[in-house]
Amino acid sequence: MLIEREDPFTGVKNTMELPITEEQMRRYDEGALIQVAFPNLTPSQREFIQTGLTEEAWDDLFKNQER
Repeated sequence: MLIEREDPFTGVKNTMELPITEEQMRRYDEGALIQVAFPNLTPSQREFIQTGLTEEAWDDLFKNQER
């Protein structure tokens, strides 16, 4: 399923093709925990659904942070 989200920091619209179903999206929209609704997705894919941040944008945001 093609998911479109807006990056909250830049306003850029990003799309990502994710291996999810409409049923999974419905459960998430109705309040299911994201890791329950989408157990097959990676953390970065779930982050994209929640926030609109791509893995690259996330890395850019925190590139100067110590771990």
